[in-house]
Amino acid sequence: MIPSVVRWAGERAPVVEATVMTIGVFDGVHIGHQALIGQAVDEGEREGVVSAGLTFFPSPEVVLRRQRPRYLMLPQERSQQMLALGLGLVVVTEFSSALASLSAADFMERVAYSFHPRQVWVGEDFALGRGRTGDLEALAQLGYKLGYRLRVLARRRVGGEVVSSTLIRRCLESGDVAKAASMLGRPHSVSGRVVSGDARGRDLGIPTANVDYDQRKHLPADGVYAAMVVNRGGSWPAVVNVGVRPTFAAVGRTLEAHLLDFGGDLYGEEVRVDFVARLRAETRFASPAELVEQVGRDVERARELLQPPTGVEAVRGV
Repeated sequence: MIPSVVRWAGERAPVVEATVMTIGVFDGVHIGHQALIGQAVDEGEREGVVSAGLTFFPSPEVVLRRQRPRYLMLPQERSQQMLALGLGLVVVTEFSSALASLSAADFMERVAYSFHPRQVWVGEDFALGRGRTGDLEALAQLGYKLGYRLRVLARRRVGGEVVSSTLIRRCLESGDVAKAASMLGRPHSVSGRVVSGDARGRDLGIPTANVDYDQRKHLPADGVYAAMVVNRGGSWPAVVNVGVRPTFAAVGRTLEAHLLDFGGDLYGEEVRVDFVARLRAETRFASPAELVEQVGRDVERARELLQPPTGVEAVRGV
């Protein structure tokens, strides 16, 4: 089977004859999610069936609690990452109030009818169904009836803390993108198209790429960051500002990247900003000249942080 993505609204519709499946929201596809997906892939290969990941979008918090969307990954990004980890099938499940009203038994019966899982892999804090009554014990009992074996994977920890999408969002809200990266297994990224701005940075000798990002994506806290900017033409170290540019009384929150050692034109191009480390908080300066001086210091610090490892030590990984 060619790796693929299907959209599913919870209807009884035969999709595949047999799977090993993992179920979750998988926002961010962090190291805990990666471990679950890895188990599904390995067991699918062992049993000779399709490995599948069932993910929900929009997230339950957005639908049930009417929270503002703040996704670590948008659906397409999430699906691509899950497929890249080896899954044969990603099932993007449309989460709605109607789906949320289903009992765990009803939902899992529909999953069994559509995807015929032999194993279902979940995290140890997992639950689904109306009122989250489909806890591990209930799902295991349902498995006897529906023909799957429930498999539970222990949660991953970093620095003694349980890795979760919620904790990663809190890291971003405090600007700790390095800690977020340790839990994601890669830098947190935000993508978008480069659009024209007010050219104020260019006039000051620090031209920036203004990234028009999807407002549903979770930005880190306002501040200045060392980052890598990636597009089809390559990748470049950058100093990135997230915020309202208080020195110039800008209106609205912006994402601007000053690429180092880059002399091309990115207008209209799609780019990805990978946040590596926070340099400082966003500050209002008394004059543009003071801002330029500080950006010079930011550039020096970013170069230090973003310099690729070199030498024998890097080769040996020590």
